[in-house]
Amino acid sequence: MHPSHFGVLNHMVRLGDAKTPAQLASAFQVTRATMSHTLALLEKRGLIRLAANERDARSKLVYLTDEGRAFRNAAIGAVEAMVGDVFDDAMLDHLAKALPHLRAIRKRLDENR
Repeated sequence: MHPSHFGVLNHMVRLGDAKTPAQLASAFQVTRATMSHTLALLEKRGLIRLAANERDARSKLVYLTDEGRAFRNAAIGAVEAMVGDVFDDAMLDHLAKALPHLRAIRKRLDENR
């Protein structure tokens, strides 16, 4: 899976689904066509589903499927296991202490796109 495709799954886990393709394109700073292509590939794999937008018949809403959430969680778990093998306890402690600050930065950036 391409990192940008995984990024969409991760974004939806973090910030919730029911986003339009246009909202996702804006969040990832890509064209709508690029996001439409990404979403088509994710939908083909069963990781997301597109549904009609009841508020705006011109657009659709993107939802993460159970399979998409499981895929994302398994990938995160694999990375966490690898990180545990690479870093010692002291380094992991430093990373854990930095995490709230990094989350705050990420939230601020997300809010100010």
